[in-house]
Amino acid sequence: MGSQEITAAASRYTSRRIRGKGTGDQSWQHRAYDMYHQVPEVRFAASWIGNAMAGARLFAGCRDDDGSIDPAPPGHRAAEIVDQVAGGADGQAKMLGAFGKHLTIPGEGWIIVRPNDQVLSPYSPEHGHDWRVLSVREVRQQSGKLTAEIDGEDVPISEGDPESMDSNAPIAIRVWEPDPERAIEADSPVRSSLDLLEELMLLNAAVKAIARSRITGRGIILVPKGTRFPSSATQGNGDDDLIEVFMTIAETAIRDPESAAATVPIILELPADTISDFKHLTFESEFDDLALKLREEAIRRFATGLEIPAEILLGLGDVNHWGAWALTSEAIRLGIEPKLATLAHALTQQWLRPILEAEGVQDWHRWLVWYDTSPLRVRTNRSETALQAFDRGVISADALRRETGFDDSDAPTTTDTPHRNGRNNDDDQEADTTTRGPNPTLPVDESEAEPDTLPASTAAGPGPGLLAAADGLIWCALTAAGEKLRKTPACPRSERAKARGVEPARLHTLLPVQVDQVDQWRLLDGAWHRVPEIAARYDLDADCLTASLDGYARELIAAGVEHEYRLVPSILTPCVDGDQ
Repeated sequence: MGSQEITAAASRYTSRRIRGKGTGDQSWQHRAYDMYHQVPEVRFAASWIGNAMAGARLFAGCRDDDGSIDPAPPGHRAAEIVDQVAGGADGQAKMLGAFGKHLTIPGEGWIIVRPNDQVLSPYSPEHGHDWRVLSVREVRQQSGKLTAEIDGEDVPISEGDPESMDSNAPIAIRVWEPDPERAIEADSPVRSSLDLLEELMLLNAAVKAIARSRITGRGIILVPKGTRFPSSATQGNGDDDLIEVFMTIAETAIRDPESAAATVPIILELPADTISDFKHLTFESEFDDLALKLREEAIRRFATGLEIPAEILLGLGDVNHWGAWALTSEAIRLGIEPKLATLAHALTQQWLRPILEAEGVQDWHRWLVWYDTSPLRVRTNRSETALQAFDRGVISADALRRETGFDDSDAPTTTDTPHRNGRNNDDDQEADTTTRGPNPTLPVDESEAEPDTLPASTAAGPGPGLLAAADGLIWCALTAAGEKLRKTPACPRSERAKARGVEPARLHTLLPVQVDQVDQWRLLDGAWHRVPEIAARYDLDADCLTASLDGYARELIAAGVEHEYRLVPSILTPCVDGDQ
């Protein structure tokens, strides 16, 4: 997103803004909301993006010279301001979720901030602010005045001072995705699909009509036994009119879909000399099948017009779990993070920095509101790495239990500890047998000794060529990560000269790296570009191999553990077994 585009993505309501040029004709936004309420695919896409954004976390950060963003230290004024946005973490999650929908449907939303000592909202801190996220239908600009509909009441918003920020006055912030043709106007993925969605609604109506049509669905049975219809009670012995019978039965089927008229064809009797056998006539047209195909095509086209992978909307039924992991990661990168950046920029320019500047905070222009999407990403299996890190003494027993799926209630008691610590002592073993009885037959062999025989699939395992290739990929990835790590805040400038004397692939064992910082600093970007080639060479699933290697490398970096060749077979086993 370019600098001009970012600048146009947020504005605070001031006297200067309201007298300027308006946003133009945005009537399409009302149509977009109508589609959200009437087309389930639009609702699903907007809700998915909103729910994903709600899982992110906002924090105050400072951009370093190398472009990385360092979190504000605890107690810093910027951190305090960001922590209070929307009343705290719960309110921020709701705000992010609401903007996920607004930026997807109309491409625009409003933030109204009012001091709570004026509003007296029970949902906001007593001495804080009441934050409201409103849609474009709830905010009106007329005759140079701004009016917001809050809780069903019209609330006038006074003009702000364009030169300063008064945090004790009501503030209205417009946040939008700028249109590339006219940046003051909003844009959204739904906007370009409005005609397509209206076409989809017509096709839905056609399919509905086909389903409800009794005549096109059931047809007529020709019976060679006479030419009259059964007479109705009102007509006595007269013959019923053909059209009247058709309409009567059709109306019955529509009014009561469970009636026999909805499932049984109309019976028409003909002279025996005109028809020799029963015949079933239907009134189906080629458009019936075509309507279903056109509807599927319209849904697919709408899915491709979204800013997330189409498979998210169309379903992941044909995608394995490794592919689903990759698609979700791609959706976060392309569909979620840009919208988070738009909102974070608005809060930075229109809330955080003006307050810091007004309070005289040094380097106020370097602080910003930023986001963390690590809670959204699928976590790989960390059990093996956690066990290794625990054995090396770099993580606690609490962390080990957490990463292996246990909790504190599973921790050993004081009674259990002597038996565990002395299980190799004959006296302790005898005491343990006396206390607990004979050892039960466990469903899983937990001994550390290598078994005499192995299952065929395990015994085969990855071949030496694949092991060497994977080892080389991991080592190259850690080397590239180490080169990047030297330029991050984890390695202060005063220490970078010493860091050059350390082999890059081992640098992560000396410098602390959090899990989310692997993505934040892009340590593994581009590390696996040769994986598809290696996977094809050994007839493996490229997605599985990429995910296994990437997950292992991430865990090594975050845990500060050095790579060992002996662990490579266990990394590759899921892909090899899955291929077999």
